[in-house]
Amino acid sequence: MLGFIFGFNARLGRLQYFLASIGLAVVTGILAVVVAVGLAAIAPQNSALAISVPIMVVIGLCLLANLMLQAMRFRDIGWDPVCVIPAWIAIMVLDYVIATRFPEYAATAAHSGTWVGALINLGLCVALLFFPSSADDAPSSGGASRAPSATVRSARSAGSATEARLARITSGDAGRRGW
Repeated sequence: MLGFIFGFNARLGRLQYFLASIGLAVVTGILAVVVAVGLAAIAPQNSALAISVPIMVVIGLCLLANLMLQAMRFRDIGWDPVCVIPAWIAIMVLDYVIATRFPEYAATAAHSGTWVGALINLGLCVALLFFPSSADDAPSSGGASRAPSATVRSARSAGSATEARLARITSGDAGRRGW
């Protein structure tokens, strides 16, 4: 269970990602309503700084939870989330800068993004929801450990421990004899 909370190295399948995203949206909405009601009760008595700190904490926690879900799903797809997520953020920032600096490239006059950025964002969201798990036969839920492939299992049963290690390292089947 903690693998899903602190799950930068965990893997998350398509259905689990979809359900976790819906659950996170519900929890985020409830948390936002609770914080808004709580802040409305104390708003006349406190300064703007005292009111903005809880809002920033809620936004930060929700963003962190969303990034964790995306990292788990990207890892399950077989992509490295350490590369994909910062590149996605950089593209979105660059898209915002281009759209605000050159308004003629913006999607519409009211938007602060271009059509190219919108298509990249849509493509990555579709990849998160619909790309299958990577082909290494690892379980799609829970921890970071990966199951050994069938070739490694056959190498272990057919030969010595050295042959099994070589098969695991080279992802081949060193235990199978041709004669």
